[in-house]
Amino acid sequence: MEQNKWKAWLYLVPAFIFLGIFLVYPLIDVFVYSFEEGYNSASQTYFGTGIYNFRYVLRDPYFLQAVKNTFIIVIITVPVSTGLALLISLGLNSIKPLKEFFQTIYFLPYVTNTLAVGLVFMILFRKTPYTDGFINLIIKWFGGSSIDFIDGPYWAKMFVMCVYTVWVVLPFKILILTSALASVNPVYYNAAKVDGTSRFRIFYRITVPMISPMLFYLVITGFIGAFKAYSDEVAIFGTNLNAAGMNTIVGYVYDMLYGDSGGYPSYAAAAALILFAIVLTITCINLMVSRKTVHYT
Repeated sequence: MEQNKWKAWLYLVPAFIFLGIFLVYPLIDVFVYSFEEGYNSASQTYFGTGIYNFRYVLRDPYFLQAVKNTFIIVIITVPVSTGLALLISLGLNSIKPLKEFFQTIYFLPYVTNTLAVGLVFMILFRKTPYTDGFINLIIKWFGGSSIDFIDGPYWAKMFVMCVYTVWVVLPFKILILTSALASVNPVYYNAAKVDGTSRFRIFYRITVPMISPMLFYLVITGFIGAFKAYSDEVAIFGTNLNAAGMNTIVGYVYDMLYGDSGGYPSYAAAAALILFAIVLTITCINLMVSRKTVHYT
């Protein structure tokens, strides 16, 4: 028995080495960088340690704008995408014929390159000297005036960003929730119908509690994914997100490392730790809330 135990640990050694090199060491490195003041990446030197990097980042208007953008995306897209996915999943679950066909159609955007989808969205919403774009044509058809969604007002750009984010994450959530709905024991529904229970009460008292673990999983992963948003914004608004006013926290970290203002790994590390603290706090709050709202069977 003791020999098998050591053999099991031996099999895990490659995984531990991999995680140590590519996960644990970078985390420690980021933590150290964040407290090194005046770090020079060329000479690998710094002139002191402290919390100056955090103070600088928290006062940087570009970072504050990135935090604002990220929170707006998170607050809008996570509940909207989860709610839409639940409604579509309920519709798909009630359609027995061609159910797999519709599931495949809804899942197609998930396997499409996000940058390619972003370029399509940019073409649909962009207003040029030659055309107002497909979306503006629809707006004009209903009697409205054209709007420059890509280079225009902030609310218009944020609208495009939120619509795009919901579109990208919706297929995965539909797939998960459709599978969760299919796993609910039909005995509960049959018993409720015998008692004459209304559809809304069946949904609220049976469906939601039974699939609450999957809903909680999608909310948690949705929050984390939305906080990591960056490539989607680049696909629509280009690489200079600060000029467009649409940068995110991850984009700010990238800019501090490699962008026009690059060469400041200490600032990037501080911003990354702030992002980690935000995500950890929201995850802990969700975990506490889930103790009363999530029902595990």
